[in-house]
Amino acid sequence: MSLQAEHVRGSGGGAGHGAAPGPRPRRGATRRKLFDAAVTLIAEQGFSSTTVDEIADRAGVAKGTVYYNFPSKNVLYEELLRDGIELLADSLQQAVGRTVGRGGTHVDALDAMILAGLDFISRYPALTQLYVAELWRTNRVWQSTLTSVRGRVLTIIESVLRDAVGAGELSDDLDIPLTASALFGMVLVAALDWQSYQPHRSVEDVHASLSLLLQGRVSAHG
Repeated sequence: MSLQAEHVRGSGGGAGHGAAPGPRPRRGATRRKLFDAAVTLIAEQGFSSTTVDEIADRAGVAKGTVYYNFPSKNVLYEELLRDGIELLADSLQQAVGRTVGRGGTHVDALDAMILAGLDFISRYPALTQLYVAELWRTNRVWQSTLTSVRGRVLTIIESVLRDAVGAGELSDDLDIPLTASALFGMVLVAALDWQSYQPHRSVEDVHASLSLLLQGRVSAHG
């Protein structure tokens, strides 16, 4: 069963080791192994320091197999980004649908997305490290891909924020694009800090703290 299927079913198998959220099932076991090897190595030592030889060795395949499946290391990285962020986007969209479907508010949907994001990062920490590490390197040839996959997630968050404003749940002078970026960034940074320095805390515990920020209840007078 693919990691994508495991995620949808809520199983934690495999992802706890930081593996990539594998390629779609049709791509086959070899490509899956290359994805897992690449995302782990690049997260550990950076893109430039990771060689195709190392990816092949970690995946247990010949170097030529890497180039048979991906024309270059750049293409492999770009596909990693697309697959990973698409899976995250699907998780966020499902969280929104479940919340609204049972009568929750749009702010409740934002809160559900925070939980879904934390859950995703806890399953695929290496992919998240990889994404964050490369996010600031604007000179990369795949910058347009980074911009595209980032926009995929932000579009979902912005849509819910816009609905929340329309329903009167949030102020109509809210800066929706900046707020969406802030929420996305909050979850990324908080989750990476949690994974690196506070791993004893549960997903639910971290979510409860971030939920207070979303609900505006940090101030003693809130």
